Amino acid sequence: MQNSPKFKAAALAAVAAMGTFALAAGPVSAHNHKHHAAQSQPTIVGVAQSTGVHDTLVAAVQAAGLVDTLSSGGPITVFAPTDDAFGKLPDGTVATLLKPENKGQLTKILTYHAVAGNVTAGDLLSAIDKNGGAYSFDTIAGEQLVASKFGDTIAITDGAGRTTVVAQADVMASNGVVHVTDGVFLP
Repeated sequence: MQNSPKFKAAALAAVAAMGTFALAAGPVSAHNHKHHAAQSQPTIVGVAQSTGVHDTLVAAVQAAGLVDTLSSGGPITVFAPTDDAFGKLPDGTVATLLKPENKGQLTKILTYHAVAGNVTAGDLLSAIDKNGGAYSFDTIAGEQLVASKFGDTIAITDGAGRTTVVAQADVMASNGVVHVTDGVFLP
């Protein structure tokens, strides 16, 4: 998968180590029309800001200082928890994470939701099938997630064994892909 040097530098500044995603990238089209269409799309941050259900995620990205990282370069794939997903966390968790003194922990959690490269639902489903029903992959935080099928959608299991469903897949951004999730991953 391609990663621009600018993106790598920004990601490395945000986290100490960068994981890699082992799926093969599809062919990249050099067709000018597609290139211009992709540039007119919002960035990952722009997508999150426009949904009306990712206000907590946007606030967390701002508090962690990751706006520039998620607005530039790429490609990157983000599993984006909704406000309702953050609301399922124990009372006070989000407020505590948003405090400046918890920036490192918040950054680790947010980068646990990000994968280097453009990873579509089709890529994940193919990897799940090729790997006997479950596919483990590294996040930018250097931690693993496991994708599996859950009916007609994809389920993601975090390091603590909690399973989250992808509620909406393949929301394309100019610098990657967003998959909306109904839960928050915790390493």
